[in-house]
Amino acid sequence: MLRPCYNSSCIEAGVDEAGRGCLAGPVVAAAVILPPDYENEWLNDSKQLSKEDRNQLRTEIENIAVAFAVGQASHEEIDKINILQASFLAMHRAIEQLSTRPDHLLIDGNRFSPYPLIPHTCIVKGDAKFMNIAAASILAKTYRDEIMEILSQEYPQYKWEANAGYPTIFHRKAIQEHGFTPYHRMTFRVKV
Repeated sequence: MLRPCYNSSCIEAGVDEAGRGCLAGPVVAAAVILPPDYENEWLNDSKQLSKEDRNQLRTEIENIAVAFAVGQASHEEIDKINILQASFLAMHRAIEQLSTRPDHLLIDGNRFSPYPLIPHTCIVKGDAKFMNIAAASILAKTYRDEIMEILSQEYPQYKWEANAGYPTIFHRKAIQEHGFTPYHRMTFRVKV
């Protein structure tokens, strides 16, 4: 795992999102600034970790981070501006809530809408290469999973507590059987 900063005086935030490929719920992004000397061999792309490991790391990240913030874009916003732009919006919302202003942003992925007055670098599979992006990945995923668990209490027939709104076979069949909820993204094509 690479060090988060290019030089010792740089304050760098890792930024990642969760939920782009889902059929329901918001897209959630996180921005994280880690201490320059922080190391954790378990910190990795959230998709490579168990739910228990993610939740344990979330607590550690929240306790040791110089700053962290979470932002989201709703399913209505996704339908209005498209999922890519909504992902950027959620990332911007997370960045603007940071209590410490970063000098540079490390963005997971290959595209980003520039944040005003803060340079950025896009890194494909950055959540497996930079600790601060991995930390952002974990926060985005755990916060979004929590949201979907709460929404699943209102609509238990879709099992969002298990599939988090992703297009699993079960979720697609539930849509076919029960129709769409107010939380579904209506601009997404659903093959059932």
